[in-house]
Order: sequence, then structure tokens, then C-alpha cells
Amino acid sequence: MEKIKIETEFIRLDSFLKLSGTVDTGGQAKFAIQNGEVLVNGEICLMRGKKLRPGDEVAYAGAQFQVE
Repeated sequence: MEKIKIETEFIRLDSFLKLSGTVDTGGQAKFAIQNGEVLVNGEICLMRGKKLRPGDEVAYAGAQFQVE
């Protein structure tokens, strides 16, 4: 599991996918999230504006990340 450090209190899920490098654009992030391809803390998340905070885990396309 790769750890991604954020400098703010939280980060939106779509922005996190771009920051982690798993998608190139916000449109790709939106598509992946709306299709139920992204897990947050082990559960499918359909909200691209979901606020992620340190300790949250995200899984997408075989990659796993933890917000730090």
C-alpha cells in the first residue's frame, strides 16, 4: 500500500485519484467513481466529492493507497 501525504485537513476523492497518479484527468476520476470502480475504506464510493482524511484508504485499478 502506497502512502500519499496531503498538506490540508482533507482532500476530495476525485482530486486524490489525480494526486496519486491513477488517473490523468478529473473526467477520468469522475467516470471511475460513478461506475463504482473506487473503494474507500473497503466500500464502493460513488461520491466524487467525498472528503478523505489521514488514515482513509483508497483502492482503484489494483492499486491501494492510504491518505497520510
